[in-house]
Amino acid sequence: MTPDAERFARAALTRIVEPGDEHAGRWLRHYGAVGFLQHLRDPAAAASPATGPFPGTGEKRIDGWRRRAADTEPRRDLDAVDRLGGRFVAPGDTEWPRQLDDLGDARPVGLWIRGPADLRSWALRSVAVVGARACTPYGAHMATTLASGLAERGWVVVSGAAFGIDGAAHRGALAAQGATAAVLACGVDIPYPRGHAGLIGRIAEQGLVIGELPPGSHPTPSRFILRNRVIAALTRGTVVVEAEYRSGSLVTARSAGRLGRHTMGVPGAVTSGLSAGVHELLRGDATLVTDAAEVIELIGDMGQLAPARRGPVLPRDLLAPDTARVLEALPAGRPTPVPEIADRAGTTTDDTLVRLYELHSLGFVQRQGDDWQLTNSPPEEANARRGGT
Repeated sequence: MTPDAERFARAALTRIVEPGDEHAGRWLRHYGAVGFLQHLRDPAAAASPATGPFPGTGEKRIDGWRRRAADTEPRRDLDAVDRLGGRFVAPGDTEWPRQLDDLGDARPVGLWIRGPADLRSWALRSVAVVGARACTPYGAHMATTLASGLAERGWVVVSGAAFGIDGAAHRGALAAQGATAAVLACGVDIPYPRGHAGLIGRIAEQGLVIGELPPGSHPTPSRFILRNRVIAALTRGTVVVEAEYRSGSLVTARSAGRLGRHTMGVPGAVTSGLSAGVHELLRGDATLVTDAAEVIELIGDMGQLAPARRGPVLPRDLLAPDTARVLEALPAGRPTPVPEIADRAGTTTDDTLVRLYELHSLGFVQRQGDDWQLTNSPPEEANARRGGT
């Protein structure tokens, strides 16, 4: 468990430094949270930035840190999240997901969390499902069914609570009474987008709402992009469902790839601009997936293979090769003499006659005097009309 002084300092730093600030991460690693915060609040160091404790970091960045450090009250933020029934989790806590450490100096200072589940245990069996905000009905359907299938199999679906694919993924997991987590680009008390206030509330009750920023913090465009690295690092793989060439979901997928996670894409129409970014991923190192079983084959345990894909087995598929060759030799629409059939099949007349009687018993052909012809309703067609396979 992180000591109280370190926890307070980290809670303060989430209001002082922007998510993913590697300069801050370097000094946090060098001084520790308490030491870093003390240096920011040291008037003597502030008076001489050129020879101060942060060589190599720009004065403008340091000045911003110092201004925010002067007004930070971590106890107020901790009390605010506590009133929401939430908590602050820092590196070293038992709930801290260690895979976030793969981000190095861009690792979150800490995470503000709402929800009853244990983040660390959930993250070990999680997959990100992300994509376009302005998605098509096809994209929403695929995200919903994919997330439902993953949730039904015991996987946690992680996304960003945005409109479009994110929202469809969260709803799919919730509909399956499964687990889902939303990583926000704002405080966990800020329902953003506003139209998803109800959805985010449901996630907080049934799953987890996660953010790097303290209560009351509002999103900015850069924070959305930086939020994506957390989604990528937290999960075992990222699935992109619909994305244009310039899409934040592609940032998530590429971050996942750099971190050694699986990257996956759901294909769409080649004429759709909303699938262009996904197809570009698939031309690279991403893997094409179409359902939950194929996702789990990549990110799950050894031996969790997706079922083999094949079309329906038709009666003619079960014929012996020689018998199938005789059937293929029969022209459509007219009775044909046995010698002609034998010649077309490349076999003897006697063997052809044996095969024709076999085909007759199976319903493929009928006799017309001494000639043979295809039946009007071959077995597969008749079976299809009856609703069989």
